[in-house]
Amino acid sequence: MSFKVTKLSSVYIGLGSNIDEPYLQIKNAIKALGDLVDTKVINYSGYFTSKPMGPDDQPDFVNAVVEIETILSAQELLKQCQLIERQQGRIKTRHWGERSIDLDILLFADEVIISEELTIPHPGIFQRDFVFLPLLSINKDINIPSKGILAEIINLDNNEGANAEYDCKFAGKIE
Repeated sequence: MSFKVTKLSSVYIGLGSNIDEPYLQIKNAIKALGDLVDTKVINYSGYFTSKPMGPDDQPDFVNAVVEIETILSAQELLKQCQLIERQQGRIKTRHWGERSIDLDILLFADEVIISEELTIPHPGIFQRDFVFLPLLSINKDINIPSKGILAEIINLDNNEGANAEYDCKFAGKIE
């Protein structure tokens, strides 16, 4: 008799939306993530607002980060995130343009993954305040595999090195 051994992984996913009711889009995406097979939402940041990255002729973004536990592989989770995006009406019209929902796997357990379709840790963690501020609101001591403690790397205490280009601000609890 053989048993399938499954490993439960802690994963952080960044969410962003700037059209089609952004707050609702994020809330719906968090619910959809929690509905995935053998996946549980553990924690989430509040809502954060930020200036757009890319073309500035689009609305400001609403962002959040969610922590989940899942037995899905990183590649399986990526496919599910892309499916959630499609189900919520995401259509890519231009690079870094407006979107109904964007889901990015930021961290997957303590793994480092570099492939054509997926890079983990997400390369934008250190440069984008709309990623690192929500992430730190969930886990202020979070370690980025092969890099170190996030708060120390971005030097958040004195704001040196921390990119505030996107003017990220807390915008309320997710309820």
